[in-house]
Amino acid sequence: MLFNSVYFLYFFIVVTTLFFLLPHKIRWLLLLSASCFFYMFFKPEYILILAFTIVIDYYAGIFIEKQSEKEKRKKYLVISLLANIGVLAVFKYYNFINSNITGLFNLFDSQNPIPYLNIILPIGLSFHTFQAMSYTIEVYRGNQKAEKHFGIYALYVMFYPQLVAGPIERPQNILHQFYKKNEFSFDNALLGTNLIIMGLFKKMVIADRLAVYVNEVYKNLDASNTISAWIAAVFFSLQIYCDFSGYSDIARGTAKFMGYDLMLNFNRPYLSKSVSEFWGRWHISLSSWFKDYLYIPLGGNRVSKVKLYRNIFIVFLLSGLWHGANFTFIIWGGLHSVYVLTEALLPKLKTISLPIKLVKQLIVFVLVTIAWVFFRAATFDEAFQMMKLMFSADLSLNLTQLSAGKGPFNLVLSFAVIFLLMLAYFLPLDMKFKSLKANIAFLTVAIFLLFILSKDAQGEFIYFQF
Repeated sequence: MLFNSVYFLYFFIVVTTLFFLLPHKIRWLLLLSASCFFYMFFKPEYILILAFTIVIDYYAGIFIEKQSEKEKRKKYLVISLLANIGVLAVFKYYNFINSNITGLFNLFDSQNPIPYLNIILPIGLSFHTFQAMSYTIEVYRGNQKAEKHFGIYALYVMFYPQLVAGPIERPQNILHQFYKKNEFSFDNALLGTNLIIMGLFKKMVIADRLAVYVNEVYKNLDASNTISAWIAAVFFSLQIYCDFSGYSDIARGTAKFMGYDLMLNFNRPYLSKSVSEFWGRWHISLSSWFKDYLYIPLGGNRVSKVKLYRNIFIVFLLSGLWHGANFTFIIWGGLHSVYVLTEALLPKLKTISLPIKLVKQLIVFVLVTIAWVFFRAATFDEAFQMMKLMFSADLSLNLTQLSAGKGPFNLVLSFAVIFLLMLAYFLPLDMKFKSLKANIAFLTVAIFLLFILSKDAQGEFIYFQF
């Protein structure tokens, strides 16, 4: 079920109304049932995959907590991790690995005897898998008590606002919230509405509009030139930000309406003055997950420089692989590791004036935009063709090329929505306005723009594929 669909509007109204009408002691059952329905709206049978890992992780958490010997605790943790990683490996990486094995066999004119699996990647698999793993890891570390209520634990994994595209929550933040008796609050409802409208605005007005130009350029690279390629690259940087942060805003707003607080997943990343700062502001729940569960266990920055660089390289490569079973994603992650490693070797400026700050922000944006080419491209050939266009000298002002064949009005409208995005940066980050009048003014303008500027088609969120 898409957040930007009329079905979700009805779903949200019914579930939220019932939430406040029902007694607190059975609200978990309502939310769990609603979450199952929400997930099954995409592909019903894949609910069994979630059920499989939920049962294993629930009992693994209890057994880990009961054991006093470290080795036994570790055994149950390993069982949990293998179950989750195993599901991810089969559904997301099996055919990718097998295709590369086939390539090796072809080098020797041989046939690969390993069969391919005719399966579709379950929606949001990487998100709820990582959230499930964080639970057993935190129980193993002693930072979280094992959840004894099976329904509450299942709700932790399946909570519908953030089930398919995050943020990837930690048990310390969300589990205890399901025990709170939340009464209806006008402030929560208003803040939740602000976040939902802002998220819809980012997705339907900005991301989906920019996608028209981006998709057309990538479909017709032979008919594009340097200027149109750069426009498409910049548009995609803004498209993926608005698409993904828009989803996170809607998720946070939906949860906030019922009194639940989800973590902030984006903190104006394109204002970053370094790529490492960018990763502290972009997809915060994933970058912090890799930091806490991979980077720090590898030694973090408390090791020799060689090992530090190794750690950074491993984290970014695996981050790329997390996003997709394709070498283009691995290159994308590798580029970011090169960026961060290069920054670590450069001398640090003690003071930064405003002009230098703006230059650094522009450099970071350009570097990130170049890396996004590999993220967006379906194949290496497509990525390299796009890069070749971007760094060639074909600067002709052909109107058809500049508008990507979609006409000048679409291009002008695209720049107009980017201007609206820039204005949105002046809004409060938490979407809490100082006065009710200011809040009403925001909602009035935002809803009006949604109606007149949003795309007709209901575009799927980009991160659903991960």
